[in-house]
Amino acid sequence: MNLRRWFFLFWTALLIGAAGALATGLIMMLVNGEKTNGIADFMLYLLILFGSGVMISVYSQMGFFAYLILNYMGKGVFPKRGWQIVQIVLTVLALLDVMFLRLFVGGERERISDIVLGLLILAAAVVTAYVKVKQTHISALVPTLFFMIAVTAVETIGVLRIDVNAATIFIVLPLLLCNAYQMLILHKLVDNSEERSAEPAGKSIKESRA
Repeated sequence: MNLRRWFFLFWTALLIGAAGALATGLIMMLVNGEKTNGIADFMLYLLILFGSGVMISVYSQMGFFAYLILNYMGKGVFPKRGWQIVQIVLTVLALLDVMFLRLFVGGERERISDIVLGLLILAAAVVTAYVKVKQTHISALVPTLFFMIAVTAVETIGVLRIDVNAATIFIVLPLLLCNAYQMLILHKLVDNSEERSAEPAGKSIKESRA
């Protein structure tokens, strides 16, 4: 991936994060019946939502590039099958951590919201993995599930500590959108660059055969 393609990924992810935050914030505002004092306050609210979405996108991209580095190192340390098993184990542990950890250590309060959050992350991961496999190959299933579940779980640790359901919803939904977008577009950016680099060689082979 060259600099131009990385820049394309960067600003498009920013827009998706901002759009996701705007949509989530406005829907939550309507559901809760909240109102602003005039046009000026409403525009300020939109600006805050936009800025928050941009920051969520940057946070998502940091997690994505950390995953790429981790995936590169994992492939170098473990055999192919072994690295897949490691990812599956970490994915299951991360999902169980999100859904049930605070249910057992959080005292008397029931943590149904954590279970719902885990199911939401799982549903987003399954849909993203299905689309990714349809676009590429079955080998993309485990890495996609690992990124969408394990990495997203790590990225949501900060908001889970706040322990406010509204804040969790506002952060997680744009985060899932950004993560899914980056995972689904990655192979297109990489494959195009590889195809362009391989094209002259292919032409030369055809010319030599001719």
